[in-house]
Amino acid sequence: MTTYDDLGVQPVVNAAGYLTRLGGSLMSEDVLAAMREAAQNYVPMDTLQAAASRAIAEATGAEAGIVTCGAAAGLLLGTAACMTGLDPHKMNQLPDTSGMRSEVVIQKAQRDGYDHAVRATGARLVEIGMPYGTRRYELRSALTDRTAAVLFIVARSKGIPLSLDETIEVAHEKGIPVLVDAAAELPPAENLRNFIAAGADLVTFSGGKAIRGPQAAGILCGRRDLIAAAALQMLDMDVDAETWTPPVGLGADLLVAGPPEQGIGRALKVGKEEIVGLIVALQAYTRRDHAGDLAAWEEAGRRVEATLADSGLAAKYVSPGESDIGVPMVRLRCPGGAAQARELVRRLRGVERPIYLGEAQIDRGVLTVNPVTLKPGEEIFLADAVARVWRHMGAPVRDR
Repeated sequence: MTTYDDLGVQPVVNAAGYLTRLGGSLMSEDVLAAMREAAQNYVPMDTLQAAASRAIAEATGAEAGIVTCGAAAGLLLGTAACMTGLDPHKMNQLPDTSGMRSEVVIQKAQRDGYDHAVRATGARLVEIGMPYGTRRYELRSALTDRTAAVLFIVARSKGIPLSLDETIEVAHEKGIPVLVDAAAELPPAENLRNFIAAGADLVTFSGGKAIRGPQAAGILCGRRDLIAAAALQMLDMDVDAETWTPPVGLGADLLVAGPPEQGIGRALKVGKEEIVGLIVALQAYTRRDHAGDLAAWEEAGRRVEATLADSGLAAKYVSPGESDIGVPMVRLRCPGGAAQARELVRRLRGVERPIYLGEAQIDRGVLTVNPVTLKPGEEIFLADAVARVWRHMGAPVRDR
């Protein structure tokens, strides 16, 4: 078997969190075993997705769901579903949006690079509000007969957006579905159900972060008809129209006129191994001792703070309630500002086991330690390495 050593790739200490660029999360032995077993047999993928739908519905409270190849894929598929419904002619037409609803309304305060997945369908984003906030009337006036959906991004807002509850209320007044990007909104575990319970029509989650499923997996859950439309645009449709049967259990058997051609989501196919792995991981996540996890993360964070207390580097433990990501962390503040923080980042990547810290606030000279992705005991190695490197750096590097 090929290993990282064989490939010349060195594993790292991940104190930055569930980042795609560092491989997401680590899967349990149960998930790995389920994926290995899934790889040994052939199965009809629509039947497998229908089984996954039942498991996702149970975990989220949604009417239905599918496993996608990540949360961004869920955004693309969810948008496409809102644009086409169960009309196979419209499915075949995308990304040409002529004659169909093709506008997706988004608050300016919530724009980010991930909405590229929405635009990839051919949809046009309609921005409302200002960078610092949005008013109800701005959303209401933007909804027209061209609107396919309203996109709501959880957490990454730059200002004070219209709330999800208000967004759903206004959108539903005109029968417009709301698609929620909740990719990284676990924990808390309650969020698996909160957005659907609030009335969202579609919600997408990453499967390779807190759920600890395969990195190339995600969840799209919500209304049965929209999930069916999304599934039909992702599943392999290299079929004979006369022998094809709509995927029973995904809702497509209700209204669809016939099989579409290969849909816009065909490039986003997900394997049987990822589907099984995600479902096993999701079921395990709903049973996890989340309070125990939180206590372990808090202990690791405080240990990092204590070890760095005499290092000369300002290290402050931040509780989950004070953190902007809902989990404990340790903030490292470099007196030399961004230039010094970047130098510390570079040097930590050169130690015997490269260390990656959170860099979201690096422009302010702040780095973060996220204990969620540390293996047991790694917090001691990390803190010792940070202290050693910091002492060797000498005088602060000042911003230029």
